[in-house]
Amino acid sequence: MTEQRSWFGQPRGLTILFLTNMWEQFSYYGMRALLVYYMTKHLMLGQGTSSFVYGAYTACAYFTPLFGGVIADRFLGKRRAIIVGASIMAAGHFMMTFDALFYVALVTIALGNGLFLPSLPSQIDQLYEPGDPRRAWAYNVYYVGVNVGGFLAPVLCGTIGELYGWHYGFGVAGFGMLAGLLIYVSGRRYLPPEPERSPPVVRSLTGGGLEYRTVLVLLAVAVSATVFRSAYEQVGNTVALWTDTGVDRSAGHFLIPMTWFQSLNSLFVIVFTQPLLAIWRRQASAGHEQRLARRMALGALIVAGAYLLLTALTWQDGGARADWIWLVAFFAIFTLGELFILPTGLAVFARLAPPAFAATTVACWFLTIFSGSLSAGLVGILWSRIDHTTFFLLLTVLAALAALMLRLLDSPMQRAQRAERQPDRLEAELS
Repeated sequence: MTEQRSWFGQPRGLTILFLTNMWEQFSYYGMRALLVYYMTKHLMLGQGTSSFVYGAYTACAYFTPLFGGVIADRFLGKRRAIIVGASIMAAGHFMMTFDALFYVALVTIALGNGLFLPSLPSQIDQLYEPGDPRRAWAYNVYYVGVNVGGFLAPVLCGTIGELYGWHYGFGVAGFGMLAGLLIYVSGRRYLPPEPERSPPVVRSLTGGGLEYRTVLVLLAVAVSATVFRSAYEQVGNTVALWTDTGVDRSAGHFLIPMTWFQSLNSLFVIVFTQPLLAIWRRQASAGHEQRLARRMALGALIVAGAYLLLTALTWQDGGARADWIWLVAFFAIFTLGELFILPTGLAVFARLAPPAFAATTVACWFLTIFSGSLSAGLVGILWSRIDHTTFFLLLTVLAALAALMLRLLDSPMQRAQRAERQPDRLEAELS
């Protein structure tokens, strides 16, 4: 399988996972781009309620993978878990086209996501033989797939929903999920075989799986990521609301649809990934590779800088609408920071996972999205209770606090890596 090349010189199986994830993310971000507007403009829910529902939904969507990963590892297997999960998610997206099924649809999508999400990236490492250098960039290539779907979704689902009706936009998201399912089923022959079913996770932690030191470090990374996501997840929530009311979206005689700005994050991921990887390769060749905790801390600090820009804009404008070009600048800075922290965090959890518990360990990374999204929903309630300058300053502080926490984890992470059976592999391949 490692001889088959298809995407960035990677195995064909990575292409299948890439495209499957791309369409799943298309459906997720397509629905997410519409969700807060649908609640405030169609269902006529208050801003505080809408922000809390938004945060609770995204939190639940990333809490269920913890159970889904265990089910995949011990009972269904990764392939069946992906097929079942994708089918349930597609059904949930189509339920969104009916107002009466709104909350049922959100629960359905969250349940399907629990089976689907951890099982897909946990197959990446098994595509390669030990020592294959292509693994160094596999997760960044995979992350581009996330954002190709994330770029297309607001443009297609958002435009259709905004111009022709929210329900049509939700329906397009459902068809995107079906496309991902079809690609995965048709490309199964390129994917790694299922590992044998495993005993309970506790035995792995106490009998030769993850070291306790590693578990503690991963827990600390998860707490730091939760604080970070309290600020990060606002892009689809309060930043989207500010785009509607606080940004001048006029480009000549054309009014830019508000949902289009949601695609900028993913567009910049696609644009920035290859140059950033080239810089990291040169650093590694020169012997100046950056430690993982420091890389993640720098990413959180850059995101803090992005929110500091919004703080300055809302303070300086004094209630006037900001030019849309500043929102583009915000997303460029925001995305650069994201690329330092989120793919690295996913790779850390996936690479330190014992093979028999790969989906379960990856699910623990996605659990940080649950806790961070729930926290972001609670923070979002403050949007209508304090002035916007103070709110964006709060987000700046949260991202900076996460940067400090991650920086303090540098030495513990180094010690945890040395405690593993192959202590240097993770650092070398992600640098």
